[in-house]
Amino acid sequence: MHSHLVPGITLLVGLGLSHPISAQQHGAAAPNIAKPNMVLQQVVEGLPKDDKQTVRVMTATFKPGDKTVYHTHRFPVTVYVLEGAFTLELDGRPPLTVKAGEAMVEPPNVPMTGYNRSATEPTKVVIFYVSANDTPFLDVHSH
Repeated sequence: MHSHLVPGITLLVGLGLSHPISAQQHGAAAPNIAKPNMVLQQVVEGLPKDDKQTVRVMTATFKPGDKTVYHTHRFPVTVYVLEGAFTLELDGRPPLTVKAGEAMVEPPNVPMTGYNRSATEPTKVVIFYVSANDTPFLDVHSH
């Protein structure tokens, strides 16, 4: 199945990189074709290798000054920011702030805390998590 996917992706990339004249011709032939907007593409390690996995899509709203518990995830977690800004503090690394329309991947097994550092604006995020079945979303740690 994977081998059938690659030519399709190559075709899409080829169309996206075509000259403006040919792109206009393609557009004229199919004006109602929606194209995805690449927000984040990143190679990750640590995804589950079981025959079946659990996919979670969650939303979270952080009021000004809200933060998460100090925690880890067992597998990579993708966060897409809908509104505001999300600051992630990973142990041993500088804080990383992701703004509305941007995404990031939280690495597995690294203690972290997420924050809304704004004094006035809420932060809204969408979270994508692929895990082994029956895995908790996060594991709480003490500092």
